[in-house]
Amino acid sequence: MQFLDQAKIYLASGTGGDGAVSFRREKYVEFGGPDGGDGGKGGDIIFECIEGLNTLIDFRYSQHFKAPRGIHGSGRNRTGAGGNDLVVKVPVGTQILADDDERTLIVDMVRPGQRAILLKGGDGGKGNDHYKSSTNRAPRQFQPGFPGKELWVWLRLKLLADAGLLGQPNAGKSTFLNACSNAAAKVGNYPFTTLKPQLGVVSHKGVEIVVADIPGLIAGAAEGVGIGDRFLGHIERCRVLLHLVDASSPSPTKVYETVREELEAYGGGLSEKPEIIALTKTDLVSPQGLAAKKRALEAATGKPVLTISAATSAGMEAALDSLIELAGRKPAGHVQAAAKSWSPL
Repeated sequence: MQFLDQAKIYLASGTGGDGAVSFRREKYVEFGGPDGGDGGKGGDIIFECIEGLNTLIDFRYSQHFKAPRGIHGSGRNRTGAGGNDLVVKVPVGTQILADDDERTLIVDMVRPGQRAILLKGGDGGKGNDHYKSSTNRAPRQFQPGFPGKELWVWLRLKLLADAGLLGQPNAGKSTFLNACSNAAAKVGNYPFTTLKPQLGVVSHKGVEIVVADIPGLIAGAAEGVGIGDRFLGHIERCRVLLHLVDASSPSPTKVYETVREELEAYGGGLSEKPEIIALTKTDLVSPQGLAAKKRALEAATGKPVLTISAATSAGMEAALDSLIELAGRKPAGHVQAAAKSWSPL
């Protein structure tokens, strides 16, 4: 399935049905009077969060959504049927934005089953029964249905994950994800192997967490270079960030600082999120060189630095332990111990 995280669509709620012009006609009733019914209400535009969806690709081929109009009123004071509501199904994590310069947030769909009425349908018009009076016994006046509303909106998908992998291109993010989950992300020894975000479910010590792998970030990503601003949006909701730095690069410290500058420039609280720093591809560096680069990175960041190699699984256990701890997930053993310690006495 193709991945699409942004789409522009047109929405139109249903127009209300017209009121009816009708008069009562029965045997032996010479002057029955007006009995025109009201029109039905137009259909609403409703957005609903659906589990199991992780792309907006359907909106590339279907971009116009119009709810049906209400049915016109009829004689014998019968009100027309209301138009059916049109339900637009979107993935969890979808933001609905206005089509203005600021991309104003209208609603954020973050819970499965969440529903939001974006546009209400027009009300039905009144039939001629409402216009009768002591001086106008046979009104031929009716009220047309009220028009529905229309709107262009942007849909933007921000993936929901416990942890996010970030780093420059070819830092080993996809290799790490494949090594600790069943994800089948494309891996290659060249930059920008990953072209779209990937999700993987990591199971470690009885705990499952969702990890998001985004394409590599380069200088200027926060301003849209390499559409990095859209990629950064996918880790806004993550609880913890795992910052992977290629240990085989000439200056890991400079590489780390480049990515951090983009996080600060982007905003959205990314630079304040808990962060785990890890040097990757340690199997390609000599022990002496790795130790020197680790000391330099720890001195520059003031944080402990892990060393991992997804190819040999070295250091993976410690990295996953840190991810689970900072993501706020406790291993199954902790939960069972807490359950056994409880006593009603």
